[in-house]
Amino acid sequence: MATTTAPPVPVEGGRKRSRPGRLTRLSRGDRITIFVMAAVPTLLVLWLAWLPAIASVVLSFFRWEGVGSFDTASWIGVDNYKNIFTNYPPFRPAIEHNVIWLVALFLVPTPLGMFLAVLLDKEMRFSRFYQTALFIPVVLSLALVGFMWQLIYSPDQGLLNEITGGNTDWYGDPDINLWAVLVAVCWKQTGYVMLLYLAGLKAVDPTLREAATVDGASETQTFFRVVFPVMRPINVVVLVITFIEGLRAFDIVWVINKGRNGLELISALVTQNIIGEASRIGFGSALATIMLAISSVFVAIYVRVALREEDNR
Repeated sequence: MATTTAPPVPVEGGRKRSRPGRLTRLSRGDRITIFVMAAVPTLLVLWLAWLPAIASVVLSFFRWEGVGSFDTASWIGVDNYKNIFTNYPPFRPAIEHNVIWLVALFLVPTPLGMFLAVLLDKEMRFSRFYQTALFIPVVLSLALVGFMWQLIYSPDQGLLNEITGGNTDWYGDPDINLWAVLVAVCWKQTGYVMLLYLAGLKAVDPTLREAATVDGASETQTFFRVVFPVMRPINVVVLVITFIEGLRAFDIVWVINKGRNGLELISALVTQNIIGEASRIGFGSALATIMLAISSVFVAIYVRVALREEDNR
């Protein structure tokens, strides 16, 4: 049997011509561009996120009032943490309020946002208008939301008291102000959760729903047994974001009463100790480190789940 040989590679100027499809080496300009595109964001993250976080952890082991250079700081070990857990009365209610805040975000805006996303996914009439109306609160800052709801909660001329005929100080009464604030926060958070789930629903393969319908599944069964499990990455994102929102809540309570009188939160305690009248940098850094440690647990869970999903693809 006759054998054939591959045609020789053409030679130009004594050098072999590269075969089609072979990767060419990057030019110097391309390498510089890639380096800059990778280095600039990395440096910004290190400067704006990692360095402050590391500095907070280091400062938490010192006593420093922030006056003068760092040479005036004195090493005290874990005394700041001991004082937080044993001799700092606002810390316990702050933890309780953060837990209540977190539970409220899970129980109200999360299922409500999912329900609204399912309705809007049906391509109902004026759905674009409804999406915009529900998403507008998301783009507002919590500080502005606090001012807006002040018009509703005002004890003298507030809309709520005008309707009910009462004179309740919704923001001033420590027994109810947390719940009043949570109503405003849930109103804002619902649109965000709705948008996340709406994006997840748009990405679900329509053939899955069609197959469930052919098998005789109802619309509710199709959602909870077919659609909802497929949106597992969205569920994890909502879980992590909700937890972080519950832990870093700050703006609205600081606008109302600087996180006092029934609105104590960990983030507000950090700010009170760092930029308040006492200015205890080390003590505030210890509180911030506790927040960082708690947040890191759920962020690590999210990263692990995300990497696992990526490996399964």
